[in-house]
This record gives sequence, structure tokens and C-alpha cells, in this order.
Amino acid sequence: MKIGFNLLLWTTHLDGTLLPTLRALKAAGYDGVEVPIFGGDPAYYRDIKTMLDGEGLQSTVVGIVQDEARNPLSAQTESAGVDYLKWLVDCSVALGAEVLAGPFYQPLASFSGHPLTEDEWQRLIRTQTAMADHATGAITLAVEPLNRFECYALNTCERAAQLVQAVNRPNYGYLFDTFHSNIEEKDAIAALSATMAQVAHIHISENDRGTPGRGHAPILPAIATAKAAGYTGWLTVEAFGHALPDIAAATRVWRPLFTSTEAVYAEAITLIRQGLAA
Repeated sequence: MKIGFNLLLWTTHLDGTLLPTLRALKAAGYDGVEVPIFGGDPAYYRDIKTMLDGEGLQSTVVGIVQDEARNPLSAQTESAGVDYLKWLVDCSVALGAEVLAGPFYQPLASFSGHPLTEDEWQRLIRTQTAMADHATGAITLAVEPLNRFECYALNTCERAAQLVQAVNRPNYGYLFDTFHSNIEEKDAIAALSATMAQVAHIHISENDRGTPGRGHAPILPAIATAKAAGYTGWLTVEAFGHALPDIAAATRVWRPLFTSTEAVYAEAITLIRQGLAA
């Protein structure tokens, strides 16, 4: 397995100013970084690829649906939503990323007030299939179920696995996250074990979004389960702080969760290595 770190702890738009952090992550032993793609074009990300290659870092991508105007789940904006998803794929491929992951099916914290309808479910399948077909074999997609406080379209591992099966493309799977599953599943590890065949990416995230290993999210059992199932993909650390006010607000981080970002990535990789060695 490869070990990565999500850059949303520092930035929503990677550029050369983050080189010292990239070098520190490489020195700490990370194989790559998870790059947020919220803007830009493929040409920009080809340049970012050159920068990451120069530091010996591989990449994955995290992407979201940024607004209602590009919401693929809405009948009114389905077409614009699919165009946005294709842009996200094109930028990720230009970056040379191995995986494009995230809740790229509805805007965060946007709710209808009702459970997902059958029409919405079919639209979800249709738009995600269009995204997977656009990506072809160039990149793996990993759709992320979120907890009920952040979305309503996709909350559980079982439902995410059903979506993967309905899309039925070899480059399409789901992202298992130790934070979200710890909220939504009665038994997160049983849910992971039952759906490992559909898992394409794993996020290592603590129950309070802070330093992995300092809370009660089932991180080591998740690593053990993935290892036993023969998973060979990424274990990517996801933590959030106050450096980015918009991200702090979106992830509901209202208090300090760690003393330093250096402590987060140092402790996280030690924990993951412990899990892989067990």
C-alpha cells in the first residue's frame, strides 16, 4: 500500500509556495500527496505534475461539487454537472494522479429535506457513469460517502457499494473513510469488510478530524481489514485545522485539534506503519 497526505490541511490550490511542506512530507516517508482540484485547467496541473515529479511524490486528487450551478444530482443542472465532472477528470489526468476521490455527486451541506428519491438515484448512477466513461482507463474514480450532516445522497458503505455495482465500470469504486464510517455505520469494520471488493481508496481520518491515533476512529482495524483483503491502493491521511477558514467551516472545525501540522503528519505515518507491520 502507498501512504499519502491530503493537502487540504494547508491549501485548496497547490502551487510552489507549498514546496517546503511537500519536501517535509517526502522526508517523513509519504509516497504522495492528495491534491485538491477546485480551479485551474489541465495545463496548470501538468505544471504541478512536473513540480511533484521533481520532489519524488506521486499524487491522488480530492474533488467536490462546488455549487448548485454544477450539481449533477439536480434535474435542472445535470448537464452542467456532468461537464464539471469531466473537467475534474481532465485536470486530474493532466496531474498524473492515480485516483480521483471525493463526494463529487452533490454540493456539501445541501439538503432536500427528504431521503434520496428514485429519480435522484437514477440520475446519480447516470452522471457517475458518464464521469467514469470519460475517465476510461486513465484514472481510477473513488466516490466518497459522507455522514448525514454533510450530504444526503450517499451516507453508507453499503449504498456506496451499490452505486459502484450500478455504474459497473472497472475504473469506478468507492472511498472508505474512517471518520464518516465511524458516524454512519453500526460497525465500520464489518461494513468495510463486506464491501472491500468495491473499495478503490481509503482515507485515514480521526473521529475529531485531528491527529490520527489520538481518538477512537477504528484506524488500525481498518488497515488490518484492507491488508487481509489484499488491498494495494492508497492509505491517505485526511486532517483539518484552521489555516483555511472556508474548509474549517465546511468540516465544522471550531477548536484547535493539534499543536502543529508537523505533529499530525509525523504521528499519522507512524500509526499507519504500525498497522501495516502488524
